[in-house]
Amino acid sequence: MLQKRLEKLYSFFDNFSDIEKEKFFTHAKKVSFSKDQVLFLQGDLCGGILYVESGSLKVYLQSDNGNEITLYNVEAGEQCIVNTSSSICETPALGSAVTLSEVRGYILDTKSVKELMSVSNSYQEYMFSLFAIKLTSLATLVEDIKFKPLKERILSFLKSKNSDDITITHEKIAQNLGTSRVVVSRVLKELEKEGKLKLYRGSIRINLP
Repeated sequence: MLQKRLEKLYSFFDNFSDIEKEKFFTHAKKVSFSKDQVLFLQGDLCGGILYVESGSLKVYLQSDNGNEITLYNVEAGEQCIVNTSSSICETPALGSAVTLSEVRGYILDTKSVKELMSVSNSYQEYMFSLFAIKLTSLATLVEDIKFKPLKERILSFLKSKNSDDITITHEKIAQNLGTSRVVVSRVLKELEKEGKLKLYRGSIRINLP
């Protein structure tokens, strides 16, 4: 069941031969991780690539003083470029990854990944498109940090949750936006005074009447 769902989620399986599919699932290890479990840390060497069947994880950078900024989230059917580049290039991971929910999927070892890339054009194309999409996302993140006011970034982040009532701490918002909790709390209070949101203990309401 897990195998069939994974094949539907990842487009490169459509063009895999039966031999290539067999090679993938023969060498891939079925895995599951609990919520809030660290998958790898900045500086680790990843020995394989995770293909997510269900759940989501967060990839982030952490500075020496402990401040964090979220680079992107990885959902079912997506692949982490930090994990991928560390595995393929055999270099330290540029960021860390932690699960946001229970995660299930497969991990394919580096040797098998490289062998499949050498024989499958569709798999190569998938890898290149993956990097293009994520690099565009990262470029947007850098642009937002450099040019968008923090008020606008906070409101955009809250609206991206697709809910009027959001259960989240100021610390979590700060980690996602790469700033401090103190600054986030100050800006949220300013937005509350402007009537753009309402602050509650552990939650925030937006889209006020």
